[in-house]
Amino acid sequence: MVRRLRFHEKKLLKKVDFISWEVDNNLHEIKILKKYYIQRREDYTKYNKLSRHVRELAKKIKELDAKDPFRTEATSQLLEKLFSMGLIETKRSLELADNVNASSFCRRRLPVLMVKSHMAQTLKAATTFIEQGHIRVGPEVVKDPAFLVTRTIEDFVTWTDTSAIRKQVLDYNDMRDDFDLMN
Repeated sequence: MVRRLRFHEKKLLKKVDFISWEVDNNLHEIKILKKYYIQRREDYTKYNKLSRHVRELAKKIKELDAKDPFRTEATSQLLEKLFSMGLIETKRSLELADNVNASSFCRRRLPVLMVKSHMAQTLKAATTFIEQGHIRVGPEVVKDPAFLVTRTIEDFVTWTDTSAIRKQVLDYNDMRDDFDLMN
């Protein structure tokens, strides 16, 4: 049994619309969260903030004098950083920095790269493998699906040595070592 609302409570409830919230009205955000299977909304907001900072930095660099040596140095440093992170395809011009958005960061997440390299069929499966500890990047086991993979460490994404999935893949490809068969 619920108590009757008091006068001021009724008045406050008249001002609140429970059907459409301004916070949840962002359909684009929900679409991106589903597309890249992002479980924490905070990750997406961080990516948005980072991409906004990158675009603002590129805008400030563009406002500098074209002959200024600092502008050329800052441009090359920004483009090198964005390229090494995998957010842009080439280091051609500063215009590419304007195209960096939250989806650029989402495409560099570990589950997305696992699907791209055919280590998993779906983003959900890739996320599950990561959370269960089947994936390592270099020597470190990664259990966070929000791990951003740069171009330099992209080639070092592999299964852990003790992973049952790795053993299944090796058996399927008939590449299992005789020493592994003894264990």
